[in-house]
Amino acid sequence: MALHPPKVETFAVDEGTNTDPKGFVRTVDLYRTEPFGLYLARPMPDHPSLTHMRSWLLPDLGIRVTDFTFKPGFERLQDYYVDIADVTRDGSTWTTTDHYLDLVVHTGDRTELLDVDEYVEAVAAGLLGTAPAERALTTATVTHAGIAEHGHDLDAWLATRGIALDWPWT
Repeated sequence: MALHPPKVETFAVDEGTNTDPKGFVRTVDLYRTEPFGLYLARPMPDHPSLTHMRSWLLPDLGIRVTDFTFKPGFERLQDYYVDIADVTRDGSTWTTTDHYLDLVVHTGDRTELLDVDEYVEAVAAGLLGTAPAERALTTATVTHAGIAEHGHDLDAWLATRGIALDWPWT
């Protein structure tokens, strides 16, 4: 993958839109704000392998948890995709700044840490400063260990933090 700055995404709840890292504004089918974060569900038009995504932005944990719906023939054996990211809120607009590291949860089996090479290259190139790089590495480690300690069950780990996720379509 080509070296790039951290991907920034905005979620404009009042407008019902999500601006992806490439600047495309997408319509969101559902937004829901909870004390622990923001939920969204939206289609993924023109994506080669996905039809929909449902995500939870969890600012206190520094993660975004996503459940993708794959097109036939592109299915992946995974339960959740976890982005390590700063999540901020300004009124009804939320923003994520992705910090390269990702986790893939295979409930009850394993949790994989991905994109370490991309993270290292970004840090070496100065695209991710010292404080966010340290925060990302700590978050990835704590999250990975927590999920693993709970039998590779994201929901079980989140429950210890008072968070229960649900995944409605509308």
